Amino acid sequence: MATARPAGLMILFEESPAPTVRLGEFDLVSRRVAVRAFPYAGEVGGASFRFDPVERRFFSRAPEGTVLAGPHEAAAWRTSLLRGPAGPVLVGPSSVGEAVRGAYLAAAEGARQSGRAVYLLEPDMPALPPPPAAPFTAVFVWFPGAANQAEVFAEARLRGIAAGWILPLVAGWTATPEIEGEAVARARASGASFLAGVALADDGQARRVALEAAAEVLPGSAEMLFERVHHGGSAGGLRESLDRLAEAGAREGLASTPPRPVGTREPAANAAAAAFLEEKARSAFADEHRAALFHAAARWLDESGRDLAPVAREGNLTRVCPFGDEIARDVEEALLAGTP
Repeated sequence: MATARPAGLMILFEESPAPTVRLGEFDLVSRRVAVRAFPYAGEVGGASFRFDPVERRFFSRAPEGTVLAGPHEAAAWRTSLLRGPAGPVLVGPSSVGEAVRGAYLAAAEGARQSGRAVYLLEPDMPALPPPPAAPFTAVFVWFPGAANQAEVFAEARLRGIAAGWILPLVAGWTATPEIEGEAVARARASGASFLAGVALADDGQARRVALEAAAEVLPGSAEMLFERVHHGGSAGGLRESLDRLAEAGAREGLASTPPRPVGTREPAANAAAAAFLEEKARSAFADEHRAALFHAAARWLDESGRDLAPVAREGNLTRVCPFGDEIARDVEEALLAGTP
């Protein structure tokens, strides 16, 4: 259970006239994200800590303060997102003021109207978009002490939105068979389509805030937790935890990465092929050059602007694919497999 905040605290919302978006090449559990949309700026209100799966770190939230809220008009978000590079959008997280401000839902609707695939990071109930659900995948984060999101998760599934969980893996705290097993059980019980592990960023600041989040759940264990979090992990140990979680999830029919949604203006075969290539890149993580080529090919599909499935069916993909015959064959296989 999340630690309760005292009543009567003040959260001030200030409206931003323009959407806050960040352009780049972001990784969401091996899924490519081209643009992040932030409906709210300010770590204030709600549970004491949240985990960002792109930044791969915990953020502490103040019980009161000022939050900058984006526009509540979908058109403003659509216009801003259309200026960004081609590819999926990540929207979120939400805020305790969403029921009044409506910035998250506006960003999600603007992203849908822009024709993009949309990942929804920790929406709350007022932020959930109505059907059709194909452009959306909802991503929720669970760890000991996280806010209870069971109700909004269930509602997302009722609306047909693919939804699943992320478990942040912290050496000495969550990267254990016991917590992994609890995460699998929760995902199975909620009807999730995926359960993904995300390793904590490897820097002192990330470990410090993770330690604070762990200590809130396990009071009186600060010294023991310090040794475990700061000195108890290794790259090999985290890899084992990721593998254990993926294997346990697979036994329950849970994917280890979120399903890639399909934007309203992108060819379905291109989207399916991009998802396939992202998964190939994840499998090839030990070969950085090969993984980078798969990611580049996924980006090329997103940026192509036309349905490449007919080109693949005609056997002409190697003539237009700029990544060599071997990668072109993988792209062709993915396109043909993704053709409706």
